[in-house]
Amino acid sequence: MSDRALLARITSSPDICHGKPCIRGLRYPIESVLEWLSSGMTHAEILADYEDLEEDDLRAATAWAARLVRTKRIDPVTA
Repeated sequence: MSDRALLARITSSPDICHGKPCIRGLRYPIESVLEWLSSGMTHAEILADYEDLEEDDLRAATAWAARLVRTKRIDPVTA
């Protein structure tokens, strides 16, 4: 599946999760999916726990995060 097709799975609506980006209009915010993945949950575990999610939804979440962090410049944070 192309990056464009994956990113099309990410939706945002003020009526769902206060407008946070979610998977396919479902109430699964991208931040939750990324937290599950970063906690060490495997794709198989997530898909078993959340049966309405699909493998491409997990790939879409990571593609969205990769697109989000693309920057031209990062300034160091000073105290």
